[in-house]
Amino acid sequence: MCGAIPAFATPASDKREQARQVKQQVEALDTKVEIAAEAYNEARIKHQKLTSDMEATRARIAEQTAVIDDLQTSLNARAGSIYRSGRLSFIEVLLGARDFEQFAATWDLLRDINERDAESISALEKARAEAEAAEAQLAAQEAEAKQVVDQMASNKAAIEAQLAERKRMLSGLEAEIARIEAAERARAEAAARAAVVSRSTASAIVSAESFPPPTRAARSEVVNIAKRYLGAPYRWGASGPDAFDCSGFTMFVYRQVGVSLPHSSRAQYGVGEKVPRGSLQPGDLVFFGSPIHHVGIYVGGGQYIHAPRTGDVVRITSLSSRSNYVGAVRP
Repeated sequence: MCGAIPAFATPASDKREQARQVKQQVEALDTKVEIAAEAYNEARIKHQKLTSDMEATRARIAEQTAVIDDLQTSLNARAGSIYRSGRLSFIEVLLGARDFEQFAATWDLLRDINERDAESISALEKARAEAEAAEAQLAAQEAEAKQVVDQMASNKAAIEAQLAERKRMLSGLEAEIARIEAAERARAEAAARAAVVSRSTASAIVSAESFPPPTRAARSEVVNIAKRYLGAPYRWGASGPDAFDCSGFTMFVYRQVGVSLPHSSRAQYGVGEKVPRGSLQPGDLVFFGSPIHHVGIYVGGGQYIHAPRTGDVVRITSLSSRSNYVGAVRP
């Protein structure tokens, strides 16, 4: 009878390979989380605009309702006055004139009264039509807003499910993955330093981009502001001051120098002048991903500061550490 085969510990190399594979899966999941989080941010911006539009529509409805009430009260009073005084025909009133001057004055008065009544009725009809149109617009806005809220809820559920999966995958392998990431960061930073020295590489990058250097000055003062928040944790949907997601971080920092940015990396890419990579200056926004789903602030020396991902903190990283750089903007 054969004896039981003894169990041996998994070799360290196998453990590292397992950690590397899990790390790749986590990075793919992080990209999905970033995209979902930015989609949530864009939906939130849309919902905020819809909410503002709905308030404006409600104000317009209130104004038209007040106009309708005033006109209705005035016409009711006019009708009551006619009823109490008894109806006289137009001819009877005119024939009661004692001379031509009184006849002419009475004619003008009756015509003026009839014109005012007609104008009031016309204004009432117009106000009612505008109020009905505004009510219809509000109903459409409320339906769209509900759709956006549902989309936000769906995005939120997807993000939370992905984060739970990320946590499950990382369980027990965090330390090994941390060592691998530290080694990769060191290699990337060394490569970045070499790239800065290599002017030929920089000139090749500049010539490959089809837009000229920006005309406005870089906002280098934002770099020192951004560095105050080194170590702040990443949290999707957050915009400071204690936690941030990527676009929430850049929005928060730039707000402190009087520049308003939307809470969406994709939307931020449309703000300001495009910057060729070879013309980057401290303070420029740098973007990653297709579709764009990550943004940071260039600090110089081939590095940028950003809020990377769930489980990480605001840090300074080499541009070359991410292969999906897509461009830069100077707000």
